[in-house]
Amino acid sequence: MSTTTTVTRERKQTVAPDLDSQIAKLDRHGLLFGQKLTASMSPLLHDVVYRELGLNWEQLRLDSTDMDLFLRLIRHPKFYGASITMPHKVAIIPHLDELTEECRDVGACNTLFLRHLPDGRRIFCGANTDVIGIRESFVQNVSDPSVYENRPAMVIGGGGAARSAIYAIHKWLKATCIYVVSRDKSEITAVVAECSRRSYGARLVHVETVEQAEALEGPGAIVSCIPDFPPVSEGEKVLRRIIEVMLRKEKKGALLEMCYNPSPYTALGALAESEGWQVILGTEALIWQGIEQDKYWTGRDSSELPVSQVKKAIAARLAQISRQ
Repeated sequence: MSTTTTVTRERKQTVAPDLDSQIAKLDRHGLLFGQKLTASMSPLLHDVVYRELGLNWEQLRLDSTDMDLFLRLIRHPKFYGASITMPHKVAIIPHLDELTEECRDVGACNTLFLRHLPDGRRIFCGANTDVIGIRESFVQNVSDPSVYENRPAMVIGGGGAARSAIYAIHKWLKATCIYVVSRDKSEITAVVAECSRRSYGARLVHVETVEQAEALEGPGAIVSCIPDFPPVSEGEKVLRRIIEVMLRKEKKGALLEMCYNPSPYTALGALAESEGWQVILGTEALIWQGIEQDKYWTGRDSSELPVSQVKKAIAARLAQISRQ
């Protein structure tokens, strides 16, 4: 089977057949490695950071399923690191030399960074900054933490983003327990088993039916990690009814909608807003996880990074999307 590989630059949005010619114009380069990257705002975010810091750096899109190609490209002497997205967040881990605590405990990597040894060798390290993005989405946007602290939380979905959400809630948001819901029971079974192996599975409550949802205390924080598609299968319809029950509980909270591609304005977000919930767009998680990535790559503290300029750039892009 042939593999399609596309590398693009954020500014021109054109296909670049010659990666070497792009790299030659830069002092350092990074990669965004995954699939369906055209609408990703990651290169835009990092471009703002590097421009404000006066760095001739750039993150180049590598739209590919070819892991061997990626592993060759990261050996380039100008390479500084990479954003790893679906479907590679788990597959990349065996190829890394070291993992951060969050990366190891979540079992997924979204950030590759380098560590240099005294003898000049480079160590390839994996981090998970998605968990920081999720944490900061609530910390930075919900003025009163009692909205979600000491209350149950809920995570919708069973993939890699859901695992990051569970970890972030468990470690930082002071939830009493975490409801986990999905259209696919086997997904939740796998998530609970993995979290149990990493010592925090006991806090998870699998909500399988509408009746069960009706009997439970409402959550204060919800993280939605599913695509913005209308429910079609029976499992999807049951999941939507469970979510509706939780959103209609008397005591409201804040919902982080992780889906922002192609648009952060989702049907679920609109439903939550109509029920009186504070809705946090997934671009907030993008911003804070991206800032955390640049801390690894540039060696700068977050106070030294142009957070306000990044927010303005993402807001401008969102305004373009909302007008379409």
